[in-house]
Amino acid sequence: MPQRISGGDFGSALLSNTEERTLVIGENKPIRISTGHRILHHDGKCSRPHGHNYEITVEITGHLAEEGWIVDKGDVTDVIGDWDHMFLVEEGDPLIDAFERSGDADSLIVLQHPPTAEVMSVLLEERMLEVFPDNVANVSVTVRETDELCATY
Repeated sequence: MPQRISGGDFGSALLSNTEERTLVIGENKPIRISTGHRILHHDGKCSRPHGHNYEITVEITGHLAEEGWIVDKGDVTDVIGDWDHMFLVEEGDPLIDAFERSGDADSLIVLQHPPTAEVMSVLLEERMLEVFPDNVANVSVTVRETDELCATY
């Protein structure tokens, strides 16, 4: 026989509670994607095409939905996964033409700004806020490019 937990007053008020909650995805085991980029107007090595195994952590604040969560983890990983094994460049980069000529344009993501970890975190947050349900109040994305470079917006 299953054990049933009613929760008393707490259980009945759980979903109607107006208090915001926070969901953290990737805190101890970040979401990993492999993505290439280059910083077109950089004076150093980063101007060359290269890639990173990015580690991404997401913090989402909002109200519990009927399903009992703030947002489905799959919705988070879907947004991040769109950039896995892609190549990020800034608008105007000559590599855009090269990718198109080679037939690999579908693996290219063209941004209006340099594809830095800082810009990536902002754009991932904006995309999540666009696709997440209305009960989500805030999203914070941390993009770790290397052990030494980490950006949160």
